[in-house]
Amino acid sequence: MSESSAEVVANAATAAVAASAAGAAGGWRRATGIAGVAIGVVAAGAAAGVALERMTVGRGMRQKARLALDSAGPYGSLRGMPGKAFSDDGTELYYEVDDLDPDAAPAALGPRRRRLFGRKAPAPVTVVFSHGYCLNQDSWHFQRAALRGVVRTVHWDQRSHGRSGRGVAQGRDEPITIEQLGRDLKAVIDAAAPEGPIVLVGHSMGGMTVMALADQYPELVRERVVGVAFVGTSSGRLGEVNYGLPVAGVNAVRRVLPGVLKAMGQRADLVEKGRRATADLFAGIIKRYSFASRDVDPAIARFAERMIESTPIDVVAEYYPAFNDHDKTEALAHFADVPVLVLAGVQDLVTPSEHSEAIADLLPEAELVLVPDAGHLVMLEHPEVVTDRLADLLTRTGAVPAGATVKGYGSTSSTAQPG
Repeated sequence: MSESSAEVVANAATAAVAASAAGAAGGWRRATGIAGVAIGVVAAGAAAGVALERMTVGRGMRQKARLALDSAGPYGSLRGMPGKAFSDDGTELYYEVDDLDPDAAPAALGPRRRRLFGRKAPAPVTVVFSHGYCLNQDSWHFQRAALRGVVRTVHWDQRSHGRSGRGVAQGRDEPITIEQLGRDLKAVIDAAAPEGPIVLVGHSMGGMTVMALADQYPELVRERVVGVAFVGTSSGRLGEVNYGLPVAGVNAVRRVLPGVLKAMGQRADLVEKGRRATADLFAGIIKRYSFASRDVDPAIARFAERMIESTPIDVVAEYYPAFNDHDKTEALAHFADVPVLVLAGVQDLVTPSEHSEAIADLLPEAELVLVPDAGHLVMLEHPEVVTDRLADLLTRTGAVPAGATVKGYGSTSSTAQPG
């Protein structure tokens, strides 16, 4: 995208804000297409345009293809034992538990873990997965499928995402914070894994949530956390990310985007219509900022699109400011004494791999894995690498016996190359 086209997008967005401020319904209707574009930009974690011919060329064909992919794609179909937790402000948080396969339990409760936790029949290790912004628990589809029955897992939806309730505090116009997400995660752990060792796995915003948990509950980390995986995330300085845009473009977008989002959140009904009308452009933006591989499976791309487009615009708007305030660099010290995996796509435009390298620099014993030809949704784009390294982490923590078979991707012996 050129600097001039970036400025066009920014200027159009500014016009949308002005229309909202004037309260002109007609202006909002004219701005709906622009709003739909902006939503796609933010939902994908970026601010850029894609080729406008997607708006007109073969639209009917693409609509039919989306319907076919929705009906045929198996992704996101895994379900576990449902449960509910309640955060400190009363928000209902939905989670699902995949328990150990009874046939695997004797091997999982081996001598190593009995020595570590001092019990004859220790509670199993629970792996808690936290998803990213505008996604839901199904974003871990491949890892969930591979680990089912091998280790106890908890998958949950962040507040206002997936099957969780809308944030109660946000209904009172209180801003969302990453600290609040850390408290939400604590509520889920208390409900779904009240005892025994835990491994925390977080992607993007989910990784930030894990850091916020450690910052507020260091005793929990010290007493119960035996391993951590940070996937495509950041400990701070997100305001410096340029999303692959030229300087003029990113500065223009940063200048107007907060106002655009606030205005769109206030007229969510009209904006959602525009979002549907610009579905083709929206799909292109998602693919650009989610994946790096040219040959990514269309069903996977559609799966990601479906998750992101299910996030209401007012939720997109209320979360966005929290990322600029996020700084949990000091909280990383709480993980210094446990096995840590830090993994990122080299071509991630949303949370660049340099942010993962910065995390690894502060945790010298951590394993750093940089995946070539991978974007922000690396766990969907290259699931075999993520699952392999995660399985290795679980072996090191004692959650999975050495030599155990992880379904779908072979044994826990590694073939991935650390970064």
